[in-house]
Amino acid sequence: MADDPLQGNQFLENDESFKEMMALFNEKTYFQRLKGMFDGLKQPKDSKEYKMARIEMQRQAAPVAAVVIPIVLVAMLALFASKKQTTETAFETDIMEVEEVQEQLEDIPQDMPEPQPMDDIMPNDVQFTPEMALDVPAPTPDAPVSAQPQSVDAVAVVKSPVILRNIFGSTRNPGMRGQLIAAGGGNAKTEASVIRALRWLKAVQNPDGSWPNNKVAMTGLVILTFLAHGEKPGDSPEFGECVQRAMEYLIMEQDRTGGGLFTTAGNGYAHAIATYAMCEAYGMTMNPNVKAAADKGLEVIINGQHPSGGWDYNWKQSERDDTSVMGWAAQALKAGIMANFYHDPEALERASRLCVKGFKKNGFPDGGFGYTGPQKGGLTGVGTLCMQFHHAANDSYVKNSLQNIIYQWKPEWIGYSPDRAAKGEKLEKPKELPPGTVGGACPQYYYYYGTQAVFQAGGDRWKQWNDRMWPSYVAAQFVTPKGESGASCACPVCKSGQFAGKLKEPYTDDKGNLQEIGHWVNTDAHTDRPIMDTCLAALQMMVYYRYLPTFKQVDVPAEVVADTKDSGDIQVDTDL
Repeated sequence: MADDPLQGNQFLENDESFKEMMALFNEKTYFQRLKGMFDGLKQPKDSKEYKMARIEMQRQAAPVAAVVIPIVLVAMLALFASKKQTTETAFETDIMEVEEVQEQLEDIPQDMPEPQPMDDIMPNDVQFTPEMALDVPAPTPDAPVSAQPQSVDAVAVVKSPVILRNIFGSTRNPGMRGQLIAAGGGNAKTEASVIRALRWLKAVQNPDGSWPNNKVAMTGLVILTFLAHGEKPGDSPEFGECVQRAMEYLIMEQDRTGGGLFTTAGNGYAHAIATYAMCEAYGMTMNPNVKAAADKGLEVIINGQHPSGGWDYNWKQSERDDTSVMGWAAQALKAGIMANFYHDPEALERASRLCVKGFKKNGFPDGGFGYTGPQKGGLTGVGTLCMQFHHAANDSYVKNSLQNIIYQWKPEWIGYSPDRAAKGEKLEKPKELPPGTVGGACPQYYYYYGTQAVFQAGGDRWKQWNDRMWPSYVAAQFVTPKGESGASCACPVCKSGQFAGKLKEPYTDDKGNLQEIGHWVNTDAHTDRPIMDTCLAALQMMVYYRYLPTFKQVDVPAEVVADTKDSGDIQVDTDL
């Protein structure tokens, strides 16, 4: 009898092997396959379900890798792109300097006659005295003024795109400053006196950014003092804003004249000092508005130079060459050369070489420089330093002035001091000067130049000079202790007058900490006391790092020394 087909089909449906075979022909969905893979991985490793799950996992790896790997690569590329480094180019500028002086200088004799006194450095009508108060007057209807004066943000902070090596910034940053202090003979006491002076100057600044009394001249001198310590806008938390307001004041004052002059009053000193300050300020900030002001100021000085090489009051052409005015003009030229910005560099270089001729006109070949002619008094320091600054450090006029005159001075503080105040002495020049100290009308003014000249020459003479100078100057500073007002100071200018009102509140630094402040009061015949007194003394206490000495400089060409022949062209020779 034939088999029943229905019975045969029913038999196959109950056969497990048949079921497994038929299951192979069924198309599972992706998620069913994933579920089966995960369920199989849970089974014993020797089971068929586990082995099938491993096969399925291998099949799934390929598409996953095809998606994940490109994503990872793209992410890595994006990360590397975001970390791409940018490079900055720093232009290094080296100031060329003269070869080291090899000669050994003999010790300073202990008993030397007092130097010959000299005439005053300025006539009576140009004294920097508190009574003068040479504020720039408001422009009259007929006075030329700029149609568009500078805005109050004329000296907004600008980050310098250039790193100036061996000019200003590299010798005035904290790290280098510490090294140069130690190398030059300074110490913690000299630097502390400088910091006290800077804080005092900040405390007595006028609301308009200036300092009394001859505002343009004193503001320029204070700016030089802050810059000498490396304090500049955008970089100094404690003093940066103070310096910025001062520079804005000078720019505004120059603008009111309708030209390059920084003042319409005075005799020319104010313009030279302000130009000097703005040249240094541009060298340290690269601010374009400061550059424009400095450029115009230098142009006035260069145009006012005489064929003889000197300058007179108010930058007028004459046969009178005033060594004191020439000193500030020459320092401004030097700062302009170092900052390297003037629109006519050849004219600036010509003026530099020609001014050497002017100083020699007022000097003796065996040493000594005078006011308007050859002398051997206090202005010898002016001519010596300025010739050193203008590539004539090896000239016989300079060497003989150092050897025969300046090295004989004993650099002690000649002026008012806490000791004299304690004794009840009046604010006047001592009737008898210490033996060997420089005479004349303005001893501290002369020492300002003399100290720099001796430092530029270097050697044992500088060590002997400095060892005598710094203790005397530090001891002469009037100090207001922490937490006390200026009224408690023994100095007469802090007890009465306009400065008493400025110093009623104790001084606090940028972090809110109480700090000492201090200043100097000399007895020079021509000064703007006590601002000028304090600035000149503080600059002496910063001589260690303000400028590199000439004997440490490199790669300077043969020094150019102008002769004293009168002609339209500059006659030069070399004296090496």
